[in-house]
Amino acid sequence: MDPEDFPTPDVEVDELEPTELKARIDAGEPVTILDTRMESDFEEWRIDGDSVTTANVPYFHFLDDDIDGDVMAQIPDGDPLVVLCAKGGASEYVAGTLAESGRDVVHLADGMNGWARIYEREPVTRYDGPGDLYQYQRPSSGCLGYLLVSDGEAAVIDPLRAFTDRYLDDAAAFDAELAYAFDTHIHADHISGVRDLHGSGVTGVIPEEARPRGVTYADDLVTAEDGETYTVGDATIEVVYTPGHTSGMTSYLAGESLLATGDGLFTESVARPDLEEGDEGAPDAARQLYETLQTRVLPLDDDVLIGGAHFSDAAVPAADGTYTAPIGELEAEMDALTMDEDEFVDVILSDMPPRPANYEDIIATNLGQQTADDDRAFELELGPNNCAASQDALTGD
Repeated sequence: MDPEDFPTPDVEVDELEPTELKARIDAGEPVTILDTRMESDFEEWRIDGDSVTTANVPYFHFLDDDIDGDVMAQIPDGDPLVVLCAKGGASEYVAGTLAESGRDVVHLADGMNGWARIYEREPVTRYDGPGDLYQYQRPSSGCLGYLLVSDGEAAVIDPLRAFTDRYLDDAAAFDAELAYAFDTHIHADHISGVRDLHGSGVTGVIPEEARPRGVTYADDLVTAEDGETYTVGDATIEVVYTPGHTSGMTSYLAGESLLATGDGLFTESVARPDLEEGDEGAPDAARQLYETLQTRVLPLDDDVLIGGAHFSDAAVPAADGTYTAPIGELEAEMDALTMDEDEFVDVILSDMPPRPANYEDIIATNLGQQTADDDRAFELELGPNNCAASQDALTGD
């Protein structure tokens, strides 16, 4: 039986919206989750948190009329029990079955797909350039983006295709016209929204240094070169070439106050160097990343904020709820930024996580070398981003 092709349970169960679940977790409320997806999916990515208790019992264990006692023993205590699956069908059935046995249960509306559609916008309060700066956060995958709004104009950095309309709507809500959409590099974990926004009248911008990778649409967009500046209202966005994670990796200095580093530097780690040239090219890319950090990023003023394109479970948000931190603070706390080159390369290559799910198809789609409709694009993105090197190795934790 298809995990989403289940009959409506005899006992009606309430739906819990993903945003409500996120609010409970953020508030530190105790949350107990029964994840009914297959074990491999659960192991790859799941909903976690300091106040979250999670158990994995695949849906097919609940298909028998008489559920095995060993199965019931695996279900954690805690009310209400939140039951989830991939899309919401199996979890509704399982929740109904458990409700018949007397459990206080709800099921997560739209399952993990619904969780993946959460996209929040937080103000970066320590930004002190012209206008206002916001950070977009996608908790399901750790993707981050940025919206700069100044004097009736706006620009978005690292937009996701799944939220193209959101950027246009947010700019309009600030009485601004979305003028630019920037990509820091050819992403390996999500489908870029730059081309879709360009098709909506926004000027799409990709790094000039990404062109040699075979970007099929480079001539249709604007390509940003190191040292160029773009004007957004009273603010500027300066192009800073920062290779290492990829050969075309480019950062954008917004309002001289925040460096959007893409996947080059995060608040808890640095980039992994193997997604473009594989294991064979990783050592050279790691050395290039070291040079970039030492000569292009760390020489900036200590109070310039770093804002990456991702955050991981190891990241700790700032007081304003954003995953941003001053360069001086990162240099003082992250061992990777004070190592010599040989040690940096050895450490960064020693303990890299699994590569992002579907990364080859995602890269090919972002290069324009293959296509994916909206549903397929959304499916490709599901799961963790895994674009950073090991946090433990690089921070000394």
